[in-house]
Amino acid sequence: MSASSLEQLEAIYNQPFFKLIDDARATMRKHWPEDEMQLCTLLSIKTGGCSEDCAYCSQSGRSKVGLKPGPLMNTEDVMKVARLAKAEGSTRFCMGAAWKGVKETDKKFQSVLETIRAVSELGMEVCVTLGQISEDAAHQLKDAGVTAYNHNLDTSEEYYSEIITTHTYKDRLETIQNVQAAGMSVCCGGIIGMGETVTDRLKMLEVLTKFNPAPESVPINCLVPIEGTRLNEMLPEPPMIDILELVRLIATTRIALPTSKVRLSAGRRRLTKEGQTLCFLAGANSIFIGDRLLTTDNADAKDDAKLLSELNISPLAPVLSQPA
Repeated sequence: MSASSLEQLEAIYNQPFFKLIDDARATMRKHWPEDEMQLCTLLSIKTGGCSEDCAYCSQSGRSKVGLKPGPLMNTEDVMKVARLAKAEGSTRFCMGAAWKGVKETDKKFQSVLETIRAVSELGMEVCVTLGQISEDAAHQLKDAGVTAYNHNLDTSEEYYSEIITTHTYKDRLETIQNVQAAGMSVCCGGIIGMGETVTDRLKMLEVLTKFNPAPESVPINCLVPIEGTRLNEMLPEPPMIDILELVRLIATTRIALPTSKVRLSAGRRRLTKEGQTLCFLAGANSIFIGDRLLTTDNADAKDDAKLLSELNISPLAPVLSQPA
């Protein structure tokens, strides 16, 4: 299904639960190995002090979290983490910097390119998230060895301004267009549990289904409430994500975007192993491993290894080639 209307997505999402799971499983079997999972590691290479006002983020300079901004990590220190990640089974290494965007002439951007070249030599997929980028910067990233660029939509266009005001939905789409014009794969998804409706979630998915080519991967993040963020003020007691709503969204994403990896991302630590298993059953075939994401705790590494072993799931091999 290369493109879907909101009405089509609603019809998929709202069908009887077990029929939805059956359809998602059939789609999964057609396009992906059932018993393999992409294992990724995420590292914050520049933490805090971001000029953006993303309501959910502790790294925003406008939050009251008190996170101390850190300098850009050098290549040697990043490589230590990347080598360890590979030894622990990761096939994809993701690096994030708390910036609104990058300038091609900035020394920091040139330093990031140097780091990317080094990491790419490890034989892992390399993903970065650096905020807004131009097409020229996108070409430089691809040439350095980036296999995918992450730039999430976060939510629907209609709800977006409740969460972020320092740049627009159109800005996000423009960066994604620049990434695709440079021939890089796009990693793009969103966050649920920010006060949005199910319709907002499906509207975001509707936009993703119209990408050409389709997103290489779709991270589905569950909000991790952080005291001191603007969203914490908006939702003083954010509800726990309803596991069946999460499973329905994953299954709908799997059906609507059959060739995309669906990544169960932030917030996984708050799910039971039974809840995670339901998500995998519904079509999620990518997770972050390691005890830390950007600034929040991730699921315990030993628990992850035990669960994947119990489910007879092995690592998905890396895909190092990029789209033509």
